[in-house]
Amino acid sequence: MAPPMKVYGWAVSPWMARALVCLEEAGADYEIVPMSRCGGDHRRPEHLAKNPFGEIPVLEDGDLTLYQSRAIARYVLRKLKPELLREGDLEGSAMVDAWMEVEAHHMEPALWPIIRHSIIGQYVGRERDHQAVIDENLDRLRKVLPAYEARLSVCKYLVGDDISAADLCHFGFMRYFMATEYAGLVDAYPHVKAWWDALLARPSVQKVMAGMPPDFGYASGNIP
Repeated sequence: MAPPMKVYGWAVSPWMARALVCLEEAGADYEIVPMSRCGGDHRRPEHLAKNPFGEIPVLEDGDLTLYQSRAIARYVLRKLKPELLREGDLEGSAMVDAWMEVEAHHMEPALWPIIRHSIIGQYVGRERDHQAVIDENLDRLRKVLPAYEARLSVCKYLVGDDISAADLCHFGFMRYFMATEYAGLVDAYPHVKAWWDALLARPSVQKVMAGMPPDFGYASGNIP
């Protein structure tokens, strides 16, 4: 029997969550190798040997060492559950790729500054003088969400009526955005809200989300 895959990182990370939810959906045999961001584990030579950029997550599967969360997601699904990438369906796989690109270039860049300044900032000694940054990215998000609403008005998920990697890869950052005071913005887009509710109902998402407190663990002092 092959040894389990290893995933290095901290479970609260939205990038880590992207990999973990795909591992769960694929039914992969894996284990998390916990690391400490505060302890600088990602800057240690042994981790830099795995990822020269000092980032997480990192996946080890046999002789393969892989970094970048979307690459990990694609690898795991290609190996264990290719239907979530619509492998063998030229148009379907192209749409998975397209919406993963939308998430990478439009959704994550809008969500992360909002999350960083509205959740993390209050615990790391930053005053809320970053409201201008939050407002700027809320405006960006208001320009992005209508495209999602239009797409999701004709199908349950981004690539049709069955879930795909494109949907799963949105989970980590959406999870934290929906824990901010700005989550109500999504209510203006009923099909987006229904899509998010459908994601939340999935056992894979619930399992990964259990390790993602809405404050990243700052309030309880359980900071990785």
